[in-house]
Amino acid sequence: MRAFTPPDCSAARGELSSLLSTAGWPPSRISDAELAFHELFVNAWEHASSPAPLCTFSLSPLRLRVQVCDDSPVLPPPPDLPADPLALSGRGLHLVRALTHRFGAAPRKNGKVVWFELEPLA
Repeated sequence: MRAFTPPDCSAARGELSSLLSTAGWPPSRISDAELAFHELFVNAWEHASSPAPLCTFSLSPLRLRVQVCDDSPVLPPPPDLPADPLALSGRGLHLVRALTHRFGAAPRKNGKVVWFELEPLA
């Protein structure tokens, strides 16, 4: 049986915010990172049926890398295709692409990882 609400990602989102705040990132960039992370997290739950997606954050002076892993081997469709304006979903990766500098997906032994990178300044 599948839950109807996504798992709570507030602790991970708080860790991400704290990490970037401590590093002196501007609030607008922190908001972009939080929203992009939330999209990947919910996608892993909704489309890959992962009850608690594995999330990792790595920060260097030049960039943040966020990875969300799930158990599905199905890679997301490329967001270069236009979103259906009448669809109830399907805009999340378009949003991630707009908010971040780079993103992608790669297969893993047991599923896949979807990631993005964001730099502290525009």
